[in-house]
Amino acid sequence: MLELPKIREEIDAIDREIVSLFEQRMDLGAEVARYKMEAGKPVLDRDREQEKLKSVSAQAKDSFTAAALQELFRQMMASSRKLQYRIMGEAHPEEEFPFIRVHSLPMGRKKVVFQGEEGAYSFTAMNSFFGESVDNFHVATWKDAMDAISEGKADYAVLPIENSTAGIVADIYDLLVQYHHSIVGEQIIQVDHALMAPKNSRIEDIRTVYSHPQALAQCKKFLDRHPEWKQVPWLNTATAAKKVKEDADLTQAAIASPYAAQCFGLQILKPHVFSSQSNSTRFIIVSGKNIYTESAGKISICFEIPHESGSLYNILSHFIFNNLNMTKIESRPIPERNWEYRFFVDFEGNLGEDSVKNALYGIQQEAGSMRILGNY
Repeated sequence: MLELPKIREEIDAIDREIVSLFEQRMDLGAEVARYKMEAGKPVLDRDREQEKLKSVSAQAKDSFTAAALQELFRQMMASSRKLQYRIMGEAHPEEEFPFIRVHSLPMGRKKVVFQGEEGAYSFTAMNSFFGESVDNFHVATWKDAMDAISEGKADYAVLPIENSTAGIVADIYDLLVQYHHSIVGEQIIQVDHALMAPKNSRIEDIRTVYSHPQALAQCKKFLDRHPEWKQVPWLNTATAAKKVKEDADLTQAAIASPYAAQCFGLQILKPHVFSSQSNSTRFIIVSGKNIYTESAGKISICFEIPHESGSLYNILSHFIFNNLNMTKIESRPIPERNWEYRFFVDFEGNLGEDSVKNALYGIQQEAGSMRILGNY
């Protein structure tokens, strides 16, 4: 039996040969890219890759080596494709994605729409992002907000997309696909619930509490100390506060944000009945224009992929190869296509960066469809 140092010496010698041969293979891959550009052929040729995988695995001495060879050659062919995408992208720099770069978001004389009522967390997010003097109006549903942009009634919409504990707002993801609007900004609001009631009411007078079901659940520890209170789920926290204001019943209270108490002239009976630094809601700012700022550092995309082994891995490898940090991935079922999914990915970067362009070009070529949802 050979000593370990001797074995390693032989491995190193073989690895040097592998490196040299791999570089030769990549050089040939570059020639393939130039040929495909001239002939107008796509980089990815699935039939050719499947033939190659069958061929190399047939040369293996056993099933384990066959599987290992398939994994190795998948990686080599993927690297070759990425090189070809880069060459093609450099040859056609004018073929950029349909987004316009701006110094900063246009803010002057713009109208903003949000869902809910004044005092809702979406209202707070809007004021935090645009300032309290922004021209705004509210609508009943998230779809109404998207329609307002489509119809030219609003320049921006503020929509909740994710809560740090409750997860994504799935309907918003579906609306982003349905409407070809773009994400141009985001605002994170910390959840801070307070118990509020009409002026002159006392906490010992309360018999009914209104709020959104999630807010009631978040305040369970506090509410459990008052088993005599009836908990009534309501559309959202702001409308609960509005109801309590309009009813002017000293036995009614609402759980909502302190800003809602200010908006509706309610007094806070108990502040911070639920407040957590780790519980925040992320809101997105949506525009009807495909724009991004020079300082934008996050990109959101969605894509569909073939329903076959390794397809998601191949797509995600474009982020790794281009040294891009993926921060989030979600999936949503595709309507009327059983067991097929659309993926949503957030990653760090700016559409003006070459590494981002290379990754997106490769994904666009290999995915069933790909769309940039925004750079913000």
